[in-house]
Amino acid sequence: MADNTELARSLYEAWNNRDFDYMSERMASDGTITVVGSGQTLQGPEGARQYNMSWAEAFPDGRITVDNVISQGDRVVVEFTGQGTHTGTLSSPAGSISATGRSVTLHLCDVLEFADGKVNTQRTYFDSGALMAQLGMTAGQAATAQ
Repeated sequence: MADNTELARSLYEAWNNRDFDYMSERMASDGTITVVGSGQTLQGPEGARQYNMSWAEAFPDGRITVDNVISQGDRVVVEFTGQGTHTGTLSSPAGSISATGRSVTLHLCDVLEFADGKVNTQRTYFDSGALMAQLGMTAGQAATAQ
C-alpha cells in the first residue's frame, strides 16, 4: 500500500486527469470535506465526487500544481496552485456563478487526514475574496449570484 504522501499526491494528479472515480474511491464512506471559509461540508465518496467535479465544471481547462507537501503520520498538508479559465458555472454556497471567461490563479491548502488508506477528513483553505476579485465580482454580486 502506498504511503499517505503518495496517496495525497495521487489525488491531485487524478484531478488533473479528471479521474473522479479514483478520487471518490479514496474517500472513506463516512469521510468529510469541509471548505473552511464557507463552512460547506460534503460527505463520503459522493461528496468528494461532487466537490471535485464542481471545480472541473467551472474551470474545464483547470490544472493543479502541487507546490509543497508536508506529512506527519496520518496527516498530510498539501499547498497547491490551481489555474484555469472560468468558462462553466461555478457552484458555491452563495449560489451559482455563471461563466465570466476570466483566467484565475488560486493558491489553496488542504489538510488531509487518512485512515486505512482513505481520506477521512479534508479541510480546504483558499481565499474566496481573491477568487471573486479575479472573476470580476464584488462581494455584493457574489452574494446574489444566480
